[in-house]
This record gives sequence, C-alpha cells and structure tokens, in this order.
Amino acid sequence: MNQKIELLAPGGDIDAIKAAIIAGADAVYCGLDTFNARNRASNISFDQLVGAIRLAHQYDCQIFLTLNVVILEQEFKTIVKLLNRLVNTTLDGVIVQDIGLLYVLREYFPTLDIHASTQMTTHNPGQIPFLKKLGASRVNLSREMNLREITAMAAVAHEHDTLLEVFVHGSLCVAFSGLCYSTSATAGNSGNRGRCSQACREEYETTESGHNFPLNIKDNSAFFDLPALINAGVYSFKVEGRIKGANYVHTVIDSFRKQIDGYVETGELTQDGERLYKVFNRDFTNAFLRGDLNQSMFIDNPRDNSKNHLIDKLKAEKGEEISVVQIFDAKKQLHFDKQEINTSVDEKIAHLSIEKIKLKLHFASQKDQPLTLTVTTEESSGLLSDSTVLPKTAVFTSSSLMSVSEKLSVDKEAIEKRFKNINNANYVLVEFDTDQVTDGLSIPYREITTLKNELLAYLNDGIEVIAEVTLPKLERHAKPEGAKPELSILICDEADASLVDTTDADVYFKLPDAYKRGCTKFVEFFQQNPKLIPWFPPVLIGKDFDVALNILQEVKPEWIVTNNTGIAYHAEQLGIKWIAGPMLNTTNSYVLQSLQQNFSCSGAFISNEISKQQIKQIARPKNFKMMYSIYHPILLMASRQCFFQQSVGCEKPRIDNGCMLSCDKKTSIKNLKGVSFSIDKQKGGYPSIYNQDQFLNTDIIEDLSNLFDGFMIDLTEIGAGGKQMPEKIELIKQFEAVLSGEEQASKVLFDMVPESTNQQYYNGL
Repeated sequence: MNQKIELLAPGGDIDAIKAAIIAGADAVYCGLDTFNARNRASNISFDQLVGAIRLAHQYDCQIFLTLNVVILEQEFKTIVKLLNRLVNTTLDGVIVQDIGLLYVLREYFPTLDIHASTQMTTHNPGQIPFLKKLGASRVNLSREMNLREITAMAAVAHEHDTLLEVFVHGSLCVAFSGLCYSTSATAGNSGNRGRCSQACREEYETTESGHNFPLNIKDNSAFFDLPALINAGVYSFKVEGRIKGANYVHTVIDSFRKQIDGYVETGELTQDGERLYKVFNRDFTNAFLRGDLNQSMFIDNPRDNSKNHLIDKLKAEKGEEISVVQIFDAKKQLHFDKQEINTSVDEKIAHLSIEKIKLKLHFASQKDQPLTLTVTTEESSGLLSDSTVLPKTAVFTSSSLMSVSEKLSVDKEAIEKRFKNINNANYVLVEFDTDQVTDGLSIPYREITTLKNELLAYLNDGIEVIAEVTLPKLERHAKPEGAKPELSILICDEADASLVDTTDADVYFKLPDAYKRGCTKFVEFFQQNPKLIPWFPPVLIGKDFDVALNILQEVKPEWIVTNNTGIAYHAEQLGIKWIAGPMLNTTNSYVLQSLQQNFSCSGAFISNEISKQQIKQIARPKNFKMMYSIYHPILLMASRQCFFQQSVGCEKPRIDNGCMLSCDKKTSIKNLKGVSFSIDKQKGGYPSIYNQDQFLNTDIIEDLSNLFDGFMIDLTEIGAGGKQMPEKIELIKQFEAVLSGEEQASKVLFDMVPESTNQQYYNGL
C-alpha cells in the first residue's frame, strides 16, 4: 500500500505529547494557554512547544498547534506577536477556526501551514474549495459524517489538492461542532472560545422515557473501520483527547499504531481493541460513520465505563450471572491493569527530554583580520538517560577586516550588547567568551547586524529569520451619510410569504436543512415569490447540499443570506450577491475583509455571542453591509442525532430520512437547577435545543445604529417549544416603531415577549 496514513494524536500537556511520540504517532496537536479550543487542558508554554517540536522531529513526528477559536478584534495584536514567533520555529502547522485568522495567516504568514478545524463545520463539497482559497492545506471533517459522505468529500479534496482528517477515536459532541452555543448562552462559556462546560454531559431531571443523561452519547471509535476509511481516501486519522492524560494517549495511540501497521502489512485487522477499554471511555460507537443513528449511541453514564464493560464481558463469557466475588476480583484486576499502564507509560516517557540546546559563543578579533564568531551547540539525544551530547561547531566571519578606529570600537561591550540576548525558546546561552576581542578596532556596524542574522539563521536550521510583521491599520468606512438601519424579517412558513405585502422590510425565507431527493418545490416557490430572499442554513450534507445548490442555480436570486460556506462559494461563482449569516460566527474585521476580498461578499451578520464593546471595535470594509439579529430564539445546539429518543421516547429505533422530513415534535428537558430547555424539531430540520428565553435586544438600536445597516427579527417560531408566540404583524409594527424612534415601542415589545434576555450583548466572549 503506497497511500500515506497519518496517525494524529492529542497532546494536552508535555507528558501526553511525549507519550504520543513514543507510542508511534505521526503527528501531535497541542495548544498553548491561549487561543485554543481546550482551555480545560493543561496546555503548554511557548518554550515547551519549541522543545516538543525538537523532540518530535527526532522521532519523525510532526507538531501542529491549535489556534481553533474565534478571535476578537482586540486580540489580533497579541496573536500576531505569537505568529511572529511561530514563523521562526519549525512548527509543522496551525489548526484554525476563525476565517479572519485564516486571512491573516495567508496574507502575512504564508510559511505557516494552515489546517481547518472541525469547528468550521465542514461537511459538503462546496466548503473544500472555499477553505482551499483561504489557504487551508487540510480539512478536519465534521464528526457526524458517514462513510459514503466522507468518500465523496475525499474525491473533492483530492481534486483541490487538499488533505482530509477524520476523528477516529474519543469523545463525541452530540451537537454539530462549531454550532454549539449551549454554555455560551446560559453561562457565558463559549465552545467557540474553548470554554465549553459540557451541558450535554450534565444530569437532568428524569425524562418521560426514564433517562437522567438524555444528551450524553458514547465515545467515537472507528478502530475496526480503518480499512474503509483508508479506501475512502482519508489522509489523517485523528484521536480526540487533549483533556486526557499520558496513559490514555499512549494506550490509544499504541493500539491504533499496531492496528494500522498490521493492516498495511497483512491486509487484515490484527488487534481486538480490548486495551481501549482499560483507559477512560464511555463505551464506543461508530454509528455516525455507519450512518446508523440509533438509540444505542446514548449512554446514561458520562463517567468512565471501564468497569461496566469488564462486568458485561465477564457475563458474556460465563453465560450466566456472576457473583459479587467475581465482580470484586475483576474490578481489582482492572485497577491493577490501570496502575500498570500508568507505571509503564511514566517509565517510557521519563527519559524523554525537551531541554533547550546549550549554546556557546566565542568571539575573536585582531587588526587586519575579520571579526570571527565560533558557535558551538550541544544537543542531547532527546533521552535523559543517554548522556550522549551531540556538539556542532560553525564559524562566521565579517566581510571587512578589523581596523584601528578612535571613534567607534567594536569592543567587548559592543559585542555583548548585540549578542548577549541571543537566548530564545530553542537555546540557552551557557558560555559567552569575548576574551580574544581586541579593543580599539572596528568594522562597519551593519556587518555586526549581518553576523547576528547569519547566526540566527544558522540556529534556525539554516532558514533565514523572517522579519516581524505588523498588521496595517484597518480603514473604517462609515455608512452612507443619513442612512438609517433597516428592518429585515426571517420566516420559514410558506404561509407567511404574504408578509412581504405588509411591510417595507426585506423578508428572508429560511430553507430547510433536509429535502426529498430531486426536490424542486422551493425553486417554484421562489419564482412565484420573487420578493423573498433565500436564507440557507449552516448544515447541508450530501443530497441536501445538492438540492440547496440546485435552488441557487435555478432561481439565481439577486441576493441570498447563507450560513453555509459551501453555498457562499457557489454564490460567488454564480455572481450572486450574498450576506454571511449569523451562524458563521463573525467576531472581527478580518472576517469581513476576507469574505469581501476572496468571495465578493456584500455583508455579514455580526455574531450575537459578542458584546457591545467588542462589536464597536469592528471596522467595516468599504461598500459592505453590517447586520445584526435583534430578536430570535436562542439556539443552544443542533444535532444529527435524535433528542426525542432519550426525552419522550420514540417508536422508531433509529433516525432515517423520513424522520428528518416529517418529524415536528416538541418537548422540553429540565436540568437539576430547575431550568427548562425546549427541544424542537421542524419538518426538514435537525433536532435542536433552545434556551427558555428569546433573545431581544433593542438597546443596540440606540447604542450602535451608526454601525449597522440592518437589524433582523426572527419570526420562524422555531424553538418556541409549544409556547404561544406574539402575533407577527403586531411584532413587525412595534420593531418598525422602535427603529423610527418611538419611545414606548420597546416597552410594548418587552410586554409582548416577557421571557427574553440580551445578556450576551453585555457579557460577550
């Protein structure tokens, strides 16, 4: 088999990174203590990162750094400082979620290899060329995709010279990655900022179907599906687990390494996977990969399932009930096995060193001779137990000869001033010798700078040091003078199309997530209602993307709003004006710049996750609209899995296409604090969970009308959970009155929508 197969391991701390390397990972992804989507992991310092890179490269292993969160405007100075340091390391890639950061990387840091995070919710063929145009060399697919869909994506990726990653083991989010706002809206801990507090793992009041953990699903494992994924064209097999320890990482990576190598060598799977159950797990499922979304994916235990698995295995082997003594002995043996794993891993990684390379600098000068710098580096073998030191020596000389100078002397003090700060993340200066430097001699000072640059390039593996980048100041373009923000309306019921005749507001029609194969219903609908503006949802997988793209191609509307980057890519190709929807998580000016420059985007909704102060810092590009949703149900999460199986129960054992198209159930669940959440499923929509309050923010109209071209209200009634909603035409009138400056209109609105909040507008990210 000639196909390269990468095994990509998690590294939540230095011990986990070492464990992954020694277990045979081809690459490790890790995060610093900022800008990464696992803030709960220990993470590592910059110096540790450089040491980890050096250690990994000794074992032919790569290191990727996670920068996979949305970035706020005021953070770009800090992140650019970090990038200026990263470009002068031998880091192998950065993993990114934010479109603005993708833009900055491609424009100003082209030597850094860019990987698109799973947080970008990539699941259809239009998104591959979109990300490729933004500079991504590889894409991590959404975890919900099945083998047929992955195979189709791999073919498109190959066509665009892009590599695919797929998660093959570890925790699963029940929600679509990048589109979960559960703890952001309720506790201010955004998953898009690495602070998810895992509402899906929480205990809830016992549901009607008798479950206490109705959102908790088993861990993902494709351990026995590797041949199918290889044949599908997947390049990288990614293991989740940056919050887990070195023993977990070593056990899982070593197991997958043996499974992959065995299959490559023999054409058969050689491992039984039992070792995977001896470290943390919630039991395993490959149901997403098989496209079999059934009730067995859920488990009423968010904690370690190792003991339960062992007991179930014993029962199966005995074929009968087992005694308390047998259970005790089995648990005792499992505890011993876990301890043995910990001890074994500790012993294996104890000898791995990420110590800095020792650096010695010796200077010498005399009249009519060049200034000479002798550089000696002493690098350990990477093993603390190995006393072998690998010294390397290099000599650098000035191009001019030293001559007598009464004014400028390149003396010991001058050399020390230029070179003593040479300590960096890779080297520790242990010796600095200027004893052989003769005072009263000089060469042009520019040659001292040249000598230092040659030294820095040498210490950077012969790569010339890349000069520091400073981002140019962004231009702020105001709205046309005298222009006031306009109202726009979102609907999803075809019966509401008549609302276009009751208002001057733009009316968006929200298209479904799922369609019947070959569906042309909405092509005819938009042709009959030309005033309606199509609104495309964030998730469009497989045939649903094909139908949505056909609507775009056949209707060819003047404008659309899209929350899906695959549709955005094709809209630009077709010359259709488009606005980026709120689910694209826009939080900074560079997103706007990127969308306009690369895809002819005409405007964007600013994320509802960010605060008033964070919004004010965003700079509008020229001829670009800024939009904001001021009234909508607060989506906490949407899922490809069914939320009704564990809440009210469902007679169907698994989700099929009929469920997506016909189910429109509604219910609610309540956490142990007594807070209720609506579960809503529209026909043609994904099962979703909503906050009990509506988002209602009229404060922004008074505060920031000068920044926005339009404010939107959502009249879809999605997420109402069966509650009676205000009359739509009256709502429109009151919002129009607020925009017109009528003082009492806001009070009337809050009376009409008693359960509401705009907490995110003040708390932000």
